[in-house]
Parts: sequence; C-alpha cells; structure tokens
Amino acid sequence: MPIAHHLLLCATPTKALCGDPALGAASWERLKTLIRSLGLEDPDRPAGVVLRTKADCLRVCQNGPVLMIWPEGILYGGVTPERVERIVHEHVIGGRPVQEWILRRTPFVACEDEAAASEPETGMAHPGAKNGV
Repeated sequence: MPIAHHLLLCATPTKALCGDPALGAASWERLKTLIRSLGLEDPDRPAGVVLRTKADCLRVCQNGPVLMIWPEGILYGGVTPERVERIVHEHVIGGRPVQEWILRRTPFVACEDEAAASEPETGMAHPGAKNGV
C-alpha cells in the first residue's frame, strides 16, 4: 500500500498554547470526514493512501491548530474546518500548496543509509560499513 500523504493535525492539545482546542476538534472532525468521503483512505487508491493522525502537539506553538503534511513537510497554521476543505482539495489532491496559510516548510530529507538502501545492488559494501556488514 503506497502512502501518498500523511496529515498530522494538532487538534486537541492538553496544554493549549497556540490555539483553541474546540477549533482543533472541529477541524479534526472535518478532516476525518472529508478524507473518508473522498475515498482517500482506500488502500487500493492508485495515487496512494492518505493517512491522518490527530496529534497532541507538533511543537510549533503558534497559529494553531497546525496541520503538517508529509512528505512535503509543509505546516499550515490557523487550520479551521473551512481551511481543511481547501487544503485537502488543492494540496493533497491537486498538488498545489495553499501558500497564504503556510507557516513553515520542513522538507523530508532521507538519511544516507536510506538513500544507499535504495541504490541498485553493486556487490560492494556501503562505504561506511565495517566487516562487510
């Protein structure tokens, strides 16, 4: 099952430092309903499944609720149920991030071992490997 996106929403923080927990809960409910209704959770979806996670805190602590979208590493702030709708349609489905709500970009960077593991087998040990391990 290929994963197209993983959406993490700080929805109901125990120590609300950045936003209203009631707004976070409403945004989470909209996100959950929308992802299901659009069939984005279907493991057989050709474009890959969309995962969603309700997080307590994403450690951004500003302009909450905050939605992080991987693998792009884009963090959206002030996420309301209405914004969820537009972010899912434009960014997740359409591939066009909603620029005006982006707080930060933290792109995924594969570690050296992951990059080496995905390279074709050459029969040679990884340069950092010891004793052929």
